[in-house]
Amino acid sequence: MKGPAAYAEQFVIQYNPAEKTKKWGWIILRTLLVTGFCFIILFPLFLRLSVAFRSKVDIYDPTVLWIPKHFTLDNLKIAIETTHYFSTLLNTLLISSGTTLIQLAACALAAYAFARLKFRGSGLLFGMVIFTIVVPPQTIMIPLYLTYRYFDFFGLVGLFSGKESVNLIDTFWPFLISSATAMGLKNGLYIYIFRQFFRGIPKEIEEAALVDGAGVFKTFYRIMVPNAIPAVVTVLLFSFVWQWNDSYYVSLFLSKVKVLSTGLMDMGVAIGAEPDPVYQSMLMNTGVLLTMAPLIIMYLFVQRYFVESVERTGLVG
Repeated sequence: MKGPAAYAEQFVIQYNPAEKTKKWGWIILRTLLVTGFCFIILFPLFLRLSVAFRSKVDIYDPTVLWIPKHFTLDNLKIAIETTHYFSTLLNTLLISSGTTLIQLAACALAAYAFARLKFRGSGLLFGMVIFTIVVPPQTIMIPLYLTYRYFDFFGLVGLFSGKESVNLIDTFWPFLISSATAMGLKNGLYIYIFRQFFRGIPKEIEEAALVDGAGVFKTFYRIMVPNAIPAVVTVLLFSFVWQWNDSYYVSLFLSKVKVLSTGLMDMGVAIGAEPDPVYQSMLMNTGVLLTMAPLIIMYLFVQRYFVESVERTGLVG
């Protein structure tokens, strides 16, 4: 039941013109903002959906705005052939899912150490982790490439194989090794998210687990991780989407193995002989739509969990 204060507030809003104007003004402003943001986000998607099924005849027809007059699948066929879509889709899926799972485990362990384990220099180390978020990846491009081009882990490669080094370029190993050492794409941000969430879990739960004989690792995967599901979902989706859209690291480490982002570059070269630049743009938009399609389908299924997880991890405010 409503209290006297709630009824009084409702009476003031209902019979006070100034309060009523303020209320409706906020409703109109909020509606305009939401509508504007939705338009900015959805307009490019609807535009690509529209041009993907247009024929070449519809390009210069001023009567065609959103719905094509001559429906065709030729644009999709050209995009699939020039990007080698199914093979690049498989490579992208393998890299994105593999790095996501490894990053999840590595970043969660590092964050748990920063949040709960007290050791000398932890603050300085965490400051360096935060520093990796703002460092442009171009500054370490050359040493990073040389590390995996002439890879030798503390001389062990030469000791056991007799070779000076191993070439890991054009393999998935650079992505997996970087993820396992929590130095992959945006890993500093993931560690920060996990650390903030772990610090919000009451220490009494860990103390109870310690009394029951649980060690550090058992407490981590039996107590901390199950209570950090919102952070897990957030990092899982962020990591997968960012790796899916990455073109910098895949261009650096992969030249023969193609993924969707580099497949779009090959598509641009393949359709470069087309004399009509507007038709070229239409084909490129179709290729971008094919690249986005798996993420859109995934978002349709997980958007509710994603929004709830971001809200519970505190990233929205």
